[in-house]
Amino acid sequence: RDNLPQVRADINDPILEPLAKAFSAPVLLHSAPPSGSLRYAAAEIGVPVMVYEAGEALRFEELSIQIGLRGILNVLRQLSMLPETKRRPSRPSAVLRSSSWQRAPQSGILRAQAKLGALVAKGETLGVVADPTGESEMPLTAPYDGVVIGRTNLPLVFEGEALFHVGRTRQTSLLEEHLDALH
Repeated sequence: RDNLPQVRADINDPILEPLAKAFSAPVLLHSAPPSGSLRYAAAEIGVPVMVYEAGEALRFEELSIQIGLRGILNVLRQLSMLPETKRRPSRPSAVLRSSSWQRAPQSGILRAQAKLGALVAKGETLGVVADPTGESEMPLTAPYDGVVIGRTNLPLVFEGEALFHVGRTRQTSLLEEHLDALH
């Protein structure tokens, strides 16, 4: 899978909200800690945790690394652990209040149409899953207006497998600024 650079944090937490915003990743996904996760266990004992996700597993992607490094430095400055800088401030993150994975409706071969970072409209086709013989094709569509923040890169998929992660947002102009800067 490939991920658009993003921070996941419970922005209802008064400690995490300013830190997640200071990180200034292109996307800030409001996400309560999922049950059974390390984030959940940490939150249960009062330790706030946010997660940076970017790029693809087993790959070094220079841009994702640069965004992550800049974000860490921004958080350290927010915590007064580093001096303020005279650089211009980073763009604010586009805040996504919810997201959902679109899953394979059947096993087969995925023909992905939506790229990572694509702004999509509700009902827009993200990709098509066809059985190996090509007799049955099933489209995957965007559940709402949003942005593709994650997607699989493998063409062979199994029924129920997560294929496209779509985040809901109305901050399209801010997101477009971030996406233009990424490209």
